[in-house]
Amino acid sequence: MKTRSALLLAVLSVSKMLAAPVPALEGHDFFYAGENKVHDMYVVKKGEIVWSYHNHKSKGEISDAVRLSNGSVLFAHQFGITLLGEDKEVIWKLDAPEGTEIHTAQPIGKERIVYVMNGPEPKCVVHNIVTDKPEREFPLKVGNLKSVHGHFRHARLTAAGTLLVAHMDGGKVSEYDEHGKEVWTTPFPGPWAASRLPDGNTLITSTKLIREVDAKGGTVWECKPSDLPDHKILNLQIATRLPNGNTLLNNWVNPWDGPIDFGTAPAQALEITPDKKVVWTLRSWAEPNNLGPATTIQLLDVPSAAENVHFGEFR
Repeated sequence: MKTRSALLLAVLSVSKMLAAPVPALEGHDFFYAGENKVHDMYVVKKGEIVWSYHNHKSKGEISDAVRLSNGSVLFAHQFGITLLGEDKEVIWKLDAPEGTEIHTAQPIGKERIVYVMNGPEPKCVVHNIVTDKPEREFPLKVGNLKSVHGHFRHARLTAAGTLLVAHMDGGKVSEYDEHGKEVWTTPFPGPWAASRLPDGNTLITSTKLIREVDAKGGTVWECKPSDLPDHKILNLQIATRLPNGNTLLNNWVNPWDGPIDFGTAPAQALEITPDKKVVWTLRSWAEPNNLGPATTIQLLDVPSAAENVHFGEFR
């Protein structure tokens, strides 16, 4: 009996250690995905990975992913879009037509999504996932029709019901209404992502620059890798302005450049103050908590519904 009790205590102790929070993951609850050679996504809460998805037979990179309030995940993965249930079963998917790529998609309510398609006929599409039919589409201009991969990476709806599109090869960020009318634009070198802030300013990211601009395109705030000398910044992709005024940025490591040295790889994400002081660092390359390269980091500290947005009449 004593031996059995001792064994039970040992097992419980080991289980407790395995389930203990990982210091590298503490500080925020978040959903995480990144451009990688395989599809990997994670949910981290209280310093522990509580949900993960791995598809080693996948094709294409996850350039955009959104976790909905019911735990489902909508993600664009270059050669299509997938809506995945919390149980990891596919609810709906769309394959990108031959010669095209889809790198960004966002849910609109429970029945629709909006996505941008790279290709010989680049366009924005509102698609009903219940009827599985497009309900609205309009063309988008690009810099080079033949360079499909470089057209677009990220687009985001605003609180006003318009869509901000980062024209990566067009050197601009443009805002469109649901009919495709351009209602605002500003030049920007190689924009990867853009989001509208509550005060009306726009936060734009390229691989080596984060800049907040006002309605006239004037610089309000910016951050460059040289502003963060203690951190090796390789590729910025998405920056998110937090409710506390800080900015969350991802630092993508390119796995196509060669094997990633997990011992020397830089932090995957940083939270910085307006005066560019780092107050939170995410660096988790060690197994069994290797999150891989970072593209999307959606904070889950406060419950929210990412699908509660609209695009003009589409809700």
